[in-house]
Amino acid sequence: MYTRKNVAQLLEELKQDPAFADHIVEWVTLPSQEAKYAPFPEALHPTVRKALEQRGIKALYTHQATALEAALEGKNFVAVTPTASGKTLCYNLPVLNAIANNPHTRALYLFPTKALAQDQKTELQTFVDDMNADIKTHTYDGDTPANIRQVIRQAGHVVLTNPDMLHAAILPHHTKWVALFENLKYVVIDELHTYRGVFGSHVANVLRRLKRICRFYGSSPQFFCTSATIANPKELAEQLTGEPMVLVDNNGAPKGRKHFILYNPPVVNKPLNIRHSATLEARRIASLLLKNGIQTIVFARSRVKVEVILHYLRQLVQKELGPTSIRAYRGGYLPKERREIESGLRNGNIRCVVSTNALELGVDIGQLQACVLTGYPGTIASLWQQAGRAGRRQDESVVFLVGSSSPLDQYVMHHPEFIFERNPETARIQPDNLIILVDHIKCAAYELPFRQGETFEGVEIEEILHFLAEEQVLHYQKNKWYWMNDSFPAHNISLRSASQENVVIIDQTEAPNVKVIGEMDRFSAMTLLHDEAIYLHQGKQYQVEKLDYEQKKAYVREVNVNYYTDANLAVQLKVLEVDKQREERGVSFAYGDVTVNAMATIFKKIKFETHENIGSGPIHLPEEELHTTAAWVSLPAHLLNTYGEARLEQGLVGLAHILRHVASFYVMCDPQDLFVTPQVKAVHNEQPTIFLYDRYPGGIGLSEQVYQSIGKILQEVERAILRCPCESGCPSCVGAADGAEIRENSSASRKQLAMALLNIIRGEGIRLVT
Repeated sequence: MYTRKNVAQLLEELKQDPAFADHIVEWVTLPSQEAKYAPFPEALHPTVRKALEQRGIKALYTHQATALEAALEGKNFVAVTPTASGKTLCYNLPVLNAIANNPHTRALYLFPTKALAQDQKTELQTFVDDMNADIKTHTYDGDTPANIRQVIRQAGHVVLTNPDMLHAAILPHHTKWVALFENLKYVVIDELHTYRGVFGSHVANVLRRLKRICRFYGSSPQFFCTSATIANPKELAEQLTGEPMVLVDNNGAPKGRKHFILYNPPVVNKPLNIRHSATLEARRIASLLLKNGIQTIVFARSRVKVEVILHYLRQLVQKELGPTSIRAYRGGYLPKERREIESGLRNGNIRCVVSTNALELGVDIGQLQACVLTGYPGTIASLWQQAGRAGRRQDESVVFLVGSSSPLDQYVMHHPEFIFERNPETARIQPDNLIILVDHIKCAAYELPFRQGETFEGVEIEEILHFLAEEQVLHYQKNKWYWMNDSFPAHNISLRSASQENVVIIDQTEAPNVKVIGEMDRFSAMTLLHDEAIYLHQGKQYQVEKLDYEQKKAYVREVNVNYYTDANLAVQLKVLEVDKQREERGVSFAYGDVTVNAMATIFKKIKFETHENIGSGPIHLPEEELHTTAAWVSLPAHLLNTYGEARLEQGLVGLAHILRHVASFYVMCDPQDLFVTPQVKAVHNEQPTIFLYDRYPGGIGLSEQVYQSIGKILQEVERAILRCPCESGCPSCVGAADGAEIRENSSASRKQLAMALLNIIRGEGIRLVT
């Protein structure tokens, strides 16, 4: 067994270890903070006051008191304070206070995930029990038994649900929820910062539908929102709800001392500037923490990385801790399994969890002392949410951010001030995105007919109603638009994904006893659940024997192999319409509508530990089509003759590689939300072109921001390329050249070619690269 150390002792030891200390690029210690209190307001009901005192709470944190005061004055608020600062009381106090004063009062709580709703239900019910009051709290989601649903509709004081359930099960059946809608006084929106991009744009329209139904039943609820730190919480809350908001950000909660360490793995290939795997370094740090008895959470960027790290950690420490003490947690796991993991973390049976951003949200997983981030999560908001998982109970804690070779990670490693000094991201939504808006007008018309001249929460919709009537979806009669289609609109509209339905994963290892072990959206299934893919689940490997794409079922069988798989997507892009365009020195900058066709083409088998490619195979799946918006840069057509097709293509590929990462900084989004594709000869203008497009149908405004900021983005691209110490191109700048590319361009590197094209775009003329 190992000698156990606390966080402070282990960190002191690491400081003295050159193998570790030499790769620390920044070590920031965030000081502890004393609590700031405010007294209970006089309007607080005696039962609520009694429940607080039973919990040892003699006064409120300043932000809790400010939120309660705003609520009692009839105002809407958005509370923005760090993880584990007691935001739950900001909305539970006014809601329970109102129900204690008037038992007819109803409240609707919205959480982005079922797991979070279940977790908050436990917290809320404990408080109600302390009040010794007859207040009924219920979660209403896909797991709620049919016999309980009627009870909730009739008698639930507080209904806890998620936006998907509100959209597809509650609003379309509002006539069954009369007691709720007639008396709805409060709507709570927790984890506001998650409602960004396409999900947030959908949810804003769901809330428009909710307010419309409330008006029909004579109610006008207040909105209480809570959020992690983002740049524009008040603006986002007002956009999402359509209501004026009071910002509550005077955090009074105490916090423990926290060490934040940026660790950049050693360079293993100097000419290519390739670093040792961030996944393997994260494994090493996590195993060191675990062997010293420090309960740890490890975050990884993808489902595959989560399962790979779990596999590694179990091999390293299962003799000391046992395999069940280290678990994975991610989307696609079934509810029972997630509840079991959350409970194990709280009671200490589980010593380590490896998670995607699924545990970034406020699910109560108890006291964790250390957090290891495998690569920069993509946004500052996510970074601080994940870091906040360590030291939730005022103890000393540590966060390790392990850099990969990607441009984004290396930018953060060389600019630590980006994390510690820069404001977090601006969350953007576009509720009036035409594709999203039309979908929700269909749903709203199904729920209640539209009157002639009625707007959809201030949005003029006459033209859309006429269009839907022409499509024989609506019928106009006596100054009203009625739903006339046989179908049920909400069931065909997913709030979270470009694809409408998920693929179910069926384990047939013990056939004929088969069981469902998870699910995945169709777009991800193309690259993760194709035939012969290795699907990783809780550290076990399953081979996909068949993906039935039409029936949305993947049949898998448990195997034991020493590799995992990774797949490539081939993308074709065509311009449909140019909305904005300008030309500068022969280079064209434009923005407009595009169609993107994506097809999974080939998969590679990647060996554990060495990460070498040990085989490949074709993928036979239909292509997926996406209509979205894009910004693009077109260079002069004669460059094809000047450089030749192969060299021009490599220059464009290199420039696109770094442009995607730098652009995501400027529009403050996850790089996964903004895709980049280069074309040597674009279909619409036959010029060398780089496209940056929104990953979501109809676009959510990211590429438009790129078009507006392209000058500043290109300046930063140039700095990033020049700053990189590699000789000819590497994963940290323009990407590393493959063998065929090196043979083709024996004298000119990808880095030189990318810089030459960048000089042309920036108006510095053509420089021949030989």
